[in-house]
Amino acid sequence: MATKLSEDSEVQVSLRTLGGIATLIATLVGMWFSLQNDIAEARELPKPSEPVITRMEFDLKDQLIRQTIMNTQEDVQEIKEGMKLIKQKLYE
Repeated sequence: MATKLSEDSEVQVSLRTLGGIATLIATLVGMWFSLQNDIAEARELPKPSEPVITRMEFDLKDQLIRQTIMNTQEDVQEIKEGMKLIKQKLYE
């Protein structure tokens, strides 16, 4: 059964509901002002400095990465040799 809304429609709201709505609005307003305060404070803070990577640090990291790649290549070669041996024994 559909109810039609018109100018003569009556809406009943209890004091408890009004209190809940008022609390919700007060909470939202408080959060808004708190957020605005945090934004204003963040604007005043100094920007974080970017980390400076020295040439030595870069070279050491690059060397470590290259060594890791070489070790991985050696491991792959050992695995391939092992696979060849397994295939030979399988076919025998």
